[in-house]
Amino acid sequence: MSSDRHPRAAWRRHPEPPPGPSSAPHPTDGPSMVQASLYRDGRRVSSPTTLADTFRQLREHPDGMAWIGLQRPTEAELHSLAAEFDLHELAVEDALEAHQRPKLERYGDTLFVVLRAARYLDAQEEVDFGELHIFVGPDFLITVRHGAAPDLSSVRRRMEENPDLLALGPEAVLYAILDAVVDGYAPVVAGVQNDIDEIETEVFGGDPAVSRRIYELSREMVEFQRATRPLVGMLHGLMAGFAKYGTDEELQRYLRDVADHVTHTSERVDGFRQALTDILTVNATLVTQQQNAEMRALAEAGFEQNEEIKKISSWAAILFAPTLVGTIYGMNFDNMPELHWAGGYPFAVVLMAVVCTSLYVVFKKKDWL
Repeated sequence: MSSDRHPRAAWRRHPEPPPGPSSAPHPTDGPSMVQASLYRDGRRVSSPTTLADTFRQLREHPDGMAWIGLQRPTEAELHSLAAEFDLHELAVEDALEAHQRPKLERYGDTLFVVLRAARYLDAQEEVDFGELHIFVGPDFLITVRHGAAPDLSSVRRRMEENPDLLALGPEAVLYAILDAVVDGYAPVVAGVQNDIDEIETEVFGGDPAVSRRIYELSREMVEFQRATRPLVGMLHGLMAGFAKYGTDEELQRYLRDVADHVTHTSERVDGFRQALTDILTVNATLVTQQQNAEMRALAEAGFEQNEEIKKISSWAAILFAPTLVGTIYGMNFDNMPELHWAGGYPFAVVLMAVVCTSLYVVFKKKDWL
């Protein structure tokens, strides 16, 4: 994208409407506009409060640059911007629907950029993702945010504190936004690294809830990877057009630095995914080992119980034999056999002893006693 300035009349689809009482405020002005500013030579000259005022003032200053920030705009607002700045309908459709993957597309003199910003929430120990759509034209830059991240107010302050850089035009603002989004990944990387360290401790500590935490963090890393990996190709695509579009040397250095940071971040995210996969494998192995140990302990306990039951059953059978003999001889009937036999008592005692001894020998051979 060239940093040369173009007369607006050369590329605008719709000319300025004629003044008069029929000119009404723009129907799409609403609370979704975060901030709009008009700049000349890198310095702010006005801060319109409505889209209609922004369009009017930019027409009055064709050598100026408009920076418009929107958050979750309505369809009417985006179509109004599309009509004013000749935005491609496919890019407008993407900005309305959101849930786009990071990409860089060129429609004539306009660049359309989709970025996925991220921030780390300490309280919840999770990663929150936001989506940012950027339209970059010869003398305008429009940002459409879907989500809390990123905070572009700091980018605006930074650029306004450096008028020489801001004077390079919308392309400089685009690179500053890219830099802010990529810099916002650093706290996320640090937070995820801390989470992984804690997870490793929990895994070897036997925490049963750690599997869920590993799974949730793995899903976040998939989203993080989708946000960072396409950026590498996007930035290299921008760098490939340095010579074609006459990009300022300062912006070239700026973009190379951003590309280095995003490459490093992408590599870290890839490493996190592999580390979480390995941790999940280790955790599954440890859980399996623990389950096997518990099953072994239960089996050993069951075996010991069986041994005790066999011993109890054997002694119960041995004691049942004399009880049976004694019960028979304890029946009080007149016609009882051997009732008046002098050897009846010794015989009963000997019979009890023989039966008990026989049972004891049998159970001992079977290893029940």
